[in-house]
Amino acid sequence: MHPTPILQFGTSRFLQAHVDLFVSQAMDRGQNAGPITIVQSSGDPSRSKRLEGLVGSYPVRVEGLDEGKKVQETIKVRSVARALTTAVDWQEVARVFVEEVEFVLSNTGDKGFAPQLCDMDRAFDQAMSYPAKLTHLLRLRFEANRKPIQIMPMELIAENGAVLKQRVAEIAQNDSAAFKQYLEKEVIWVNSLVDRIVSEPLEPAGAVAEPYALWAIENQPGLKVPCEHEGIKIVESLDEIEALKLFVLNLGHSFFADRWLASNGAADVLVRHLMDDEQELTALKKVLAEEVRPAFCAAGLEEKFDAYVPVTMDRFANPFLDHKIADIAQNHQQKVQRRIRAMLDWAAEKGDHSDKPILQNIVIRNREAA
Repeated sequence: MHPTPILQFGTSRFLQAHVDLFVSQAMDRGQNAGPITIVQSSGDPSRSKRLEGLVGSYPVRVEGLDEGKKVQETIKVRSVARALTTAVDWQEVARVFVEEVEFVLSNTGDKGFAPQLCDMDRAFDQAMSYPAKLTHLLRLRFEANRKPIQIMPMELIAENGAVLKQRVAEIAQNDSAAFKQYLEKEVIWVNSLVDRIVSEPLEPAGAVAEPYALWAIENQPGLKVPCEHEGIKIVESLDEIEALKLFVLNLGHSFFADRWLASNGAADVLVRHLMDDEQELTALKKVLAEEVRPAFCAAGLEEKFDAYVPVTMDRFANPFLDHKIADIAQNHQQKVQRRIRAMLDWAAEKGDHSDKPILQNIVIRNREAA
């Protein structure tokens, strides 16, 4: 088999419709990218059919709006050459990691980084967290004196590369000084932010996704990308992109959810239904223009804000996406703190002290409710 320079931990439908699709399209365009070895780190036997279905070719249906126009297309993803599981194929995973890999990608879900009792054990254990498994593999690569490697976590964690690096360093605290120096100086740990709504899986493998896709990667010395793609953006800092996503897209969702909760709305209301409701759409546009935009102007980001809002409106109005307001409204008080209260704090920090009565009232009401 041809060597696979990319090793990916995680089999989620998000990855299938995001980086795996990016690499496939790059390969189709003649780039020297991929292929990919995918590793299931959970060991869940119920996902064996999915694992098998990823190899060779699987479909991704892209459905939504792009600049207001409907998009419906099916893309065949052909970037996955091998699929393994740490529960059964650990020795082969280790061989590929040591002998073939240049890039390590991961999206191991909410529990992937969570410390486990066996993480500090010297012998491999399937029950270990992803960072512990990665530490074992990095030890093997270090002992084999192979060239440096780049670690690119894609979990939705702020500064995900730095967080993963710190966790691996904790697990390796009793290792040799030389190995710890290797982790610090020779392994490249990359921070990134990913964004794409992947609404449903296809069986046995594949997914349905919106047209919008982003992989924002924070620049640093020695950085390389697995492929070139229009969805990949190299940025000097992720702060601006994180602010746009959190304080426009996510804030907009929670703004809708707050109004829905206050009106005791029906359980089957979708985001796109509210985009078709003139009163609701006007309310959203008003709060974005009058209360959110001044903060981005104060931060010197008005042009990026003005470009991002129409894209967000297209995403909200996606006629093929059944995004329930009831789902968005789960854990609403916590989301208000992270999305709306945090925006108010960020605005003040950037020098925007304009009145924001609508957002302030949402924060006050939900603080009382909590």
